[in-house]
Amino acid sequence: MKKLKYLTVFLLPLSVWISFEFKGLLTFLPMIVFFGFVPLIELFLKPNAKNIEIQEKELLEKDRFYDWILYLMLPLQWFFIFYFLTTISNSENTTDLTGRIISMGLMCGIIGINVGHELGHRMKSWERLIGEALLFTSLENHFLPYHNRGHHTNVGTPSDAATARKNEPLYIFWFRSQFGSYFQAWQIENTRMLIMKKPWFHWSNKMIQYSILSIFWLTAVLSFFGTNVFLYYIGACATGIILLESVNYIEHYGLMRKQRENGTYETVKLWHSWNSNHIIGRVVLFELSRHSDHHFKADKPYQILESYEQSPIMPTGYPGMIILSLIPPLFFKVMNKHVENAL
Repeated sequence: MKKLKYLTVFLLPLSVWISFEFKGLLTFLPMIVFFGFVPLIELFLKPNAKNIEIQEKELLEKDRFYDWILYLMLPLQWFFIFYFLTTISNSENTTDLTGRIISMGLMCGIIGINVGHELGHRMKSWERLIGEALLFTSLENHFLPYHNRGHHTNVGTPSDAATARKNEPLYIFWFRSQFGSYFQAWQIENTRMLIMKKPWFHWSNKMIQYSILSIFWLTAVLSFFGTNVFLYYIGACATGIILLESVNYIEHYGLMRKQRENGTYETVKLWHSWNSNHIIGRVVLFELSRHSDHHFKADKPYQILESYEQSPIMPTGYPGMIILSLIPPLFFKVMNKHVENAL
């Protein structure tokens, strides 16, 4: 069961397939399942904070089953991208069209971006390449240089675009985080070029690579599938990006690191990330909700991430917290007291 529980993620492509093949309410099935049934169930399921036994950790880390689930997401994601591009124009009304765009957007966020994030932290270059290919489907490749060398360094400080300030509404954070991370990704890559004694516009600059490839890809989509499908695809990518930024919002909301007298900040601690031990959200998101441990050791495989008593715990799982964040006054009322207790 420790292995098989992660196969739960395949409920997403199954529900997206139903969305593409059926009409009416069923076109919203992924949204209904993951932001309706899942948060409702997690309100009644007891969180599971149990960690794996020490003697099991090495075995799980070496077990390739957990890696192959991630690798399989690449052909699956690209299959659904082309499935979407070739069938979305067949939608007969605005309701079906909207449901299918949102469904593809959930694929872009949960598989394209989240799995891309997991593989983007790996030490092997070919695994990072798979992560880049997944992020590319959501037009979110700048996430990697910014996240790995910006967010993980500056988390919990005013310099980090992806750390939500206390009392900052989600809708403002979406734009501040997305655009801030994009411009910081350019700064990070330009600095890397400077260290390598190369001009900023050198092909080694990841942001140059991502920009050129994105232009070619979007031009191809526009040329082969037309303006309407192009705009629908942009809508799906935007949905995935909004999901990413909503997750960013709840992961570090209000948890700021203390500044020392010399202007530097304290080391990142276990209490600078919000965690959730609700099992459904954990397995569907490949343990992303054990976020403190991820920040402690970023390349640690998802299957051995652990829960710690020092880590602040959200009232419910990620899906439920995202829904709560859509109502800022209610979110602040619930979370601000937790922020005070955490720090």
